[in-house]
Amino acid sequence: MATVLAFHAHPDDEVLLTGGTIARLTAEGHRVVIVVACDGAVWEPNGRLAEFRASAAILGAKRTEYLGYADSGYGPILHPDPPGLTRFARADTDEAADKLAAIISEENADLLLSYDAYGGYGHRDHLKVHEVGARAAKLTGVRVLEATVPRELAVVGSGVLRTFRLARFTAEEARASGTPRSALTHRVNVRRYAATKQAALAAHATPVRGASRLARLFRLAVALPLPLFSLLAGWEWFTEPGVAAGGRVRTEILR
Repeated sequence: MATVLAFHAHPDDEVLLTGGTIARLTAEGHRVVIVVACDGAVWEPNGRLAEFRASAAILGAKRTEYLGYADSGYGPILHPDPPGLTRFARADTDEAADKLAAIISEENADLLLSYDAYGGYGHRDHLKVHEVGARAAKLTGVRVLEATVPRELAVVGSGVLRTFRLARFTAEEARASGTPRSALTHRVNVRRYAATKQAALAAHATPVRGASRLARLFRLAVALPLPLFSLLAGWEWFTEPGVAAGGRVRTEILR
C-alpha cells in the first residue's frame, strides 16, 4: 500500500480538486495525508479548519495538517497580514517548502498531489502551492502529480457559470486556466465515490451558507441529485511534471 500526501491551498480545495481521488485511494487501502496551507480566513478567524478536518475524515484521510498561513484572498489587492500570521502569498517559499518536506519525509510519502503551474485558475495562494510543492518535491525526491482541469472544459464551464451568474471568471481567464487536454497525463474515474465527495463538500458549512456567487455554487453542488453530481464531478485530472502525455492518458495515479 502507498502513502499519498495531498497538498492544498484552502479548506474545501481538497474536495474540489482531489476529493474523489482521495476517497478512491483510501477505499483501496492506501494512506492519505492532507496538508492545507491556509486557514481559510481572510480576516477574522473562523471555523474553516474544523470543517476541513471533518471533510478529510469523510474522505478517509488518516492525518491532516495546517501549515500555519493566512488566506491571501482573491482579487487585485493583497491586504496586510492579520495579527500573528503571514498571508500565504507573502510566505517565504523555502520556509514553507521545508515545513511540507518535513511531513513528506516523516510519512515517507510515495506521491505528492499538488497544483499545476497556473494554480488551476490563477489564485495567488494556488500559485504558491505549486511553487512550494515543487520545491518540497525537489528536497525530498517524492513523485509529484499536479491537480488540474482540462482547459477546454474550463472554457465551457465558465461560460455556463457566467450565464447563470454563479461565477465571474471571464472567457480570457478561462482560456488561461487548467491544462490543455493534450498535456494531461492522468484522468481518474471517481464516479463510484461521488456520494463521498458530495458529503465532504457539504461539511464545508461556511461557504455553503455564504451570500457570494461562490456560495450559491456550493449550495447547488451539495443539493444536486447524486446521479447528476456524479456526472459533473466524476472525473479528476492531473499532470506529471517531466512526463510527456504522448497521446496516452493514464487512469491510475499510482502506476
